[in-house]
Formats: sequence, C-alpha cells, structure tokens
Amino acid sequence: MTISRRNFLKVAGAAGGVLLAGGQKPAQAAVPDADPKGLEFYGMLIDTTKCIGCRSCEEACNEKNKLAKPDVSFSSETVFEKKRDTTPEAFTVVNKFPNPKDPEKPIFVRKQCMHCNQPACATACLVKALEKTPEGPVKYNKDRCMGCRYCMVSCPFDAPKYEYNSNMPYLKKCVFCFDKVKNGEQPACVEACPEGASFFGKRRELLEIARQRIYQNPDKYHPYIYGEHEAGGTSMLFLSSVPVEKLDLRMNVGNTSYPEKTTGFLYAVPHIFILWPTFLFGLSYLTHSKDKENGHGEE
Repeated sequence: MTISRRNFLKVAGAAGGVLLAGGQKPAQAAVPDADPKGLEFYGMLIDTTKCIGCRSCEEACNEKNKLAKPDVSFSSETVFEKKRDTTPEAFTVVNKFPNPKDPEKPIFVRKQCMHCNQPACATACLVKALEKTPEGPVKYNKDRCMGCRYCMVSCPFDAPKYEYNSNMPYLKKCVFCFDKVKNGEQPACVEACPEGASFFGKRRELLEIARQRIYQNPDKYHPYIYGEHEAGGTSMLFLSSVPVEKLDLRMNVGNTSYPEKTTGFLYAVPHIFILWPTFLFGLSYLTHSKDKENGHGEE
C-alpha cells in the first residue's frame, strides 16, 4: 500500500476535522444546554437561623426513599454528639455547631447532595447514570450504572455514596425528590420542615429572597450566600448567622465548575493521542520514501 504526500495530508486533515467537530464541549457532554422551553433550575434555600434541629427533614427523606431505619431514633438528640456524613442509608443528615453569637442557641446545618449547576459527577459518568435535568436536580439512573464510581472521585462535596456492603451495590445520594419536582410538588424534606428553614423555588428567586433577608437583617445574617458561586453554583443555597467556614461547609471548591476546569485538557486529548501520532507516522513514511528515491538505506 502506498500513499502520496497529498493523500497523507488529506487524511490527516479530515481526521482532525472530524475529531474537532465531534469533540465540542467534551467536558459538558452530560450537562444540558440552555433549555429551549425556558425552564429555570429549581433550588432550595436553607436558612440555618430558622433550623431547630428537629430532623424532620431526615425522617421525611428516609420515608420518601424507603431507606432503612436509623440506629438512633429521629427523636433522639444524642445523634448530635458527633458530626455525621451522608451514607447509603441517609441521604440527608443534620449536624450541630456552636453559635458564637448566642451559645444557648446552637446552629443546625443540613448536609446532602448540592445539585451543582454543572455537576462534575454527571460529566465523569461514562454511561449517563447521573444526569443533570433541566429542572435542576441531578438524578440517578441505576439501570445504567456500571459501578465505576468515577462520580465519587469527581464530586467536590463528597455526596455520592456506594453500597459497599451490598451484594447488588448501587450509588446512593439525594435526587431532590425529582419525581415530586417533576409533578410540580416540593421535595419531601421541604414539606416536612415545621419552621420553614428549607424553602423551595426557582434558584433565581431564592437568591433574591436570600439577598433581601441579608439586606433587611444585617445583624442576623452573615452577608454571604453559600452555593451561589461555589463550584460554579449549586441548587442548594445556605444562609447563616456566622461565617460558613464555622459550619463545615466546604470553602476550598472554588467558583469555577469542575467540568469547566477540565475542558482545556479534554480538548487536547484528540491532538495528543490521535492527530500527533498520525502526523509522525506520515512524516516517517515520507522520509522513508525519500530515502528510497535517493538510494539510501539499501544494501
């Protein structure tokens, strides 16, 4: 088989065009573009100044998702003796923190999936088992999951959990009660909150409400909305009376979405692994052909 220099350049150019055309926005493949229907992301505003630590949100989440009963009753305050993380059996947990402004009134903060605007977990998933919906929730399709757990490594908030002790393990995390949201209802945890500490609505409107509360009550709120910019923005938004660093909310995630951080690298992958070897092969072939024409390399 022979190939001329002109044909080699044609093949290399065509391969590059196909790769570049097919490789647009590789890091955002699992994230929907602007919704043609004009839908806005839903979100949840959690006002920690209103939370009384009743754990009604935990109990409602447990019931809605048919999770196993916890070792410690939902009515027991002993659960606050140590800090807890989410587990495959607890998608939402409430932790207790001291209140430097009012020691008699501790601060309670929920922890669950943050439902990032551009979720790294969905981008890392090879089979779209995790998917950012136009409504905002990051839902999980267990039938697609192959158990690679790339989502766990990529999540800046350590939200996805894996059933390591199960014979049929799946990923577990809060899915924002997507079935209820899809039907125009509120997530179960919001419905169960007796103090209105969890507030459901359009993310844009929730940000306006949060800013109004801060503006109208400067002595009550620390002037910061956690989740507005973290990791590129999240559907879960937090208000507090103290700096969020004191509430174990992660501050080292930056303001750029994680998929966006990897865009440059992924754009370079086709060039590095396909185009560059093709180019070197062509140069080698042409050099070898030139040597033959000049009589070099022959004994």
